[in-house]
Amino acid sequence: MIVLRSLVFNFVFFGVTALMCFVMLWGLLLPRRLMLGVVHLWLAQVAWIEKHIGGITYRIVGRAHVPKGSCIIAAKHQSAWETFKLHLLFNDPAIVLKKELLSIPVWGWYLRRSGMIPIDRSARSRAVSGMLQAARAAAQAGRKIVIFPQGTRIAPGDKRPYKTGVAALYEDLGLPVVPMALNSGLLWGKNSFVKKPGVVTVEFLPPIAPGLDRQSMMKRLEAELEGATDRLLESRGK
Repeated sequence: MIVLRSLVFNFVFFGVTALMCFVMLWGLLLPRRLMLGVVHLWLAQVAWIEKHIGGITYRIVGRAHVPKGSCIIAAKHQSAWETFKLHLLFNDPAIVLKKELLSIPVWGWYLRRSGMIPIDRSARSRAVSGMLQAARAAAQAGRKIVIFPQGTRIAPGDKRPYKTGVAALYEDLGLPVVPMALNSGLLWGKNSFVKKPGVVTVEFLPPIAPGLDRQSMMKRLEAELEGATDRLLESRGK
């Protein structure tokens, strides 16, 4: 039953996404703020497909920990699921992502127009400089800056080192860092055809205020984010 449900889900999801990408191309000509309405329309459809075909819903815990205005959201990344929720959660986030995604035909055009923060991982020090420059502009506009501190999708339960990009943002911008834990990988695994029905929990933890040294901030972020994520993984279904 789950396999059949996943088959229908994937067919509808990719079909609607492809249709929207081409039918709404005219939206790329709109001012960025108006173009975001096109993005939100597509994401609302994705959420409907998840709920009514995939049986996947979600709940938010600790939303009060997210301050108004600009801040840094340090999010766990277990699945494609959370990438489809960031605009619904934060309206107009500036997401740190690998530069290669902007080169994807059609899809990359929307990413570019949405004002994301691309990072060229082959450029090393220049990559950080470019990321910070784009992040400053996003912060001045009052946008949430989202970064996946481990740099890639990590399967539930796997442990990978935290990269220094989040520390560079923290030091340069002087903004609080809000850890964002989740358990999406239990339902929508990395590169997995099968989508399991259930409830994804997204939990925002108390913000880490500006002013800590890099090592202290990174140590606290990793301990709190990994601890909360492990708890969400263990408590599912209990």
